[in-house]
Amino acid sequence: MARIRIENVEKDYGALTVLHDCSLEIQNNEFIVLVGPSGSGKTTLLRLIAGLEPISRGDLYFDDTRVNNLDVSDRDIAMVFQNYGLYPHMSVFDNMAFGLRRRGLAKLEINEKVRRTAELMNLQDFLERKPKQLSGGQRQRVALGRAIVRDPEVFLLDEPLSNLDAQLRVQMRSEILRVHRSVDATAVYVTHDQVEAMTMGDRIVVMDNGRIQQVGTPEELYDRPENIFVASFIGTPAMCFLEAKTNGDKLLTDGGDLPLLPDHRERIGEREHVTIGLRPEHLLVGEGRPTVSGVVEVVEMLGAELIVHFTTGSHTLTVRLPRGEKYRPGDQVKFGVTMDQLHFFDRDTGQAL
Repeated sequence: MARIRIENVEKDYGALTVLHDCSLEIQNNEFIVLVGPSGSGKTTLLRLIAGLEPISRGDLYFDDTRVNNLDVSDRDIAMVFQNYGLYPHMSVFDNMAFGLRRRGLAKLEINEKVRRTAELMNLQDFLERKPKQLSGGQRQRVALGRAIVRDPEVFLLDEPLSNLDAQLRVQMRSEILRVHRSVDATAVYVTHDQVEAMTMGDRIVVMDNGRIQQVGTPEELYDRPENIFVASFIGTPAMCFLEAKTNGDKLLTDGGDLPLLPDHRERIGEREHVTIGLRPEHLLVGEGRPTVSGVVEVVEMLGAELIVHFTTGSHTLTVRLPRGEKYRPGDQVKFGVTMDQLHFFDRDTGQAL
């Protein structure tokens, strides 16, 4: 196992800096996910950990060894990519054994390692097949098995499920986690899909514009986002936002006035203008609560629940409701607000209050 320590790492391409002052510590045997939109820098950071790109500034350690100038072949890592990278003319067995043969292992040891890994990946019945005879999920399991069979200290996975259909992605998520629990290795997983991040990561690193925005468990990121970007990126459906003006003991919004509670005032301070964040599950049907009103724009039926999007002034809000509720586009609506679940953000900086 390996502990990875990233200290003030930056990466330049010519005059363009694409990673800015990134610091992160990844614990032994941790499954950590780098998530963010395209261009956020997550894959670049993974490539620096792998040694595929030189670091412009800062330091990278595996345990207590500085590895900035250590060749990729000496880092005891294994990588899994989204395009599988299998040799089409080789069988599954030979694909998985290729790296072991290059390291000069004995034939008996190679056979034992490959067959043990094949059983772990449920590939024991496919060892003689070529990649073209396999499904997408089976090919991805071969690519993962080829990495596992080397017994590396670190697994680096770069969007390995992006080429799979939705149902297979769900299945492979659980497969990867099952395998990770059975091996002693640290895993760094890159994805742009926040659902993958939330369901897989021990901790999640949210990135945007080459900067680490927040690091935390899925619960921490969902319940206590540190800024508007993290709040809007983590969660499905995403958090909604309303601009508000404070007026005595009220919050004035496009959708109606909300009471300003003592806890709210403590967080807001003397600010006259703030941004309110609302999770869809904290807007409710029923009487007895302060409400926001608007007009229904879109209704999504997702089997057991409805997702209703409605506009209030210049803002669009989303509410998650039980299936039995009946709404249609154009309906005038009012939803109760769970006041003790409001998030507040500085309107200028976007930082949580």
